[in-house]
Amino acid sequence: MTTYTALLRGINVGKAKRIAMADLRALLEALGYTDVATLLNSGNVVFKAGKGTSATLATDISKAIADRLGIEVPVIVKSAKDLDAIMADNPFADTATDPSRLLVAFTPDAATLANLDAIAPHVVAPEKFLVGTRAAYLHCASGILESKAAEAMLGKAGKAATTRNWGTVQKLQALVEKIGG
Repeated sequence: MTTYTALLRGINVGKAKRIAMADLRALLEALGYTDVATLLNSGNVVFKAGKGTSATLATDISKAIADRLGIEVPVIVKSAKDLDAIMADNPFADTATDPSRLLVAFTPDAATLANLDAIAPHVVAPEKFLVGTRAAYLHCASGILESKAAEAMLGKAGKAATTRNWGTVQKLQALVEKIGG
């Protein structure tokens, strides 16, 4: 069994695309996944699966949400090994003192990740941005709400990505370790 993290994009923001975490856990359990646990109310799920790739698991989860809950939502799945690498590769982990101002953008594949380079022109010092080999990292030193780069990452330029702040990524990693990743 491999431990995975599923990241749903754009749920429980405002009144649209509402999914109760209990319903999400039940849905993943019905798909045959085990040790299903959610974090926060924003579409973060850690689970174990016996077979499948990250891409096929993401497709299966997204399809099940559409079929059973009537909500179209992009899903990105990363293995525990991928999440470890994303954390280890973060170039700003030691310099960003406020984890809520450090965004990590997760994408389904390398080509989509490379497209996040479109955010670079929006970065204004003291912000820092890097597209790594597994994720993109944006440190909004002056705050996310004031950042044009964050707006681009959360908007059209980052449409195929989903972002989490560094604090949430750390909590996901702790949950992965807790269930045996």
